[in-house]
Amino acid sequence: MIELQNIEKTYTRAGDTPVRALAGVSLRIERGEFLAIVGTSGSGKSTLMNIIGSLDQPTAGRYLFERTDIAGLDVDAQAHFRNRHLGFVFQAFHLLPRASALENVDLPLLYTENEPPAGAGRRALDAVGLSDRLHHKPTELSGGQQQRVAIARALVNEPELILADEPTGNLDPQSTNEILDLFEALNRSGRTVILVTHDQRVAARARRVVRIDAGRVASDEARPVALAGAKEDAR
Repeated sequence: MIELQNIEKTYTRAGDTPVRALAGVSLRIERGEFLAIVGTSGSGKSTLMNIIGSLDQPTAGRYLFERTDIAGLDVDAQAHFRNRHLGFVFQAFHLLPRASALENVDLPLLYTENEPPAGAGRRALDAVGLSDRLHHKPTELSGGQQQRVAIARALVNEPELILADEPTGNLDPQSTNEILDLFEALNRSGRTVILVTHDQRVAARARRVVRIDAGRVASDEARPVALAGAKEDAR
């Protein structure tokens, strides 16, 4: 599904020393994987996520998504790629405060080329267990519920790939486990999930863990499906 070939990213600002965030990262990610990208602050993990999500462009190297060179697309084509193939979940939720849960979830549908199927937002909220919160605003929801709305928004266009950047960073332990349960369920349903985290207990729920250190792949470990004990440890 995804092939990263010697990806490099260097940030430069006038008068400052260039910062090399990624230094030759090569990865192959198959369809249907549940992968965690782990690293400390400044390791390059979020930069890598941004490149996979076409939110940033590599300085060098190639990014292939189903054999299409994403870095070679123009701005409009990359926006279409993100809307059609990717769903994003972030630590800060990014919900519109005055909009209802359903209105927040329906927002990506405004940018689709084709007429969205009727009731897509309601079905997405039902999929994350919030069919009884359609008209609640973010301030009327718990942190875990707000993140579920954000996940429903990521699902509404039925993307093949879910990208989650520190999605449990603002959640309590119980909500963290509920959100990770949801990602596992989405993965079992056939979606590819890539999760960025600094938390080893969160990463333990993924089937594969890639560790980034100083902009390079330090390790790449496949793991068996998490046992119940791993869920308890994440609490």
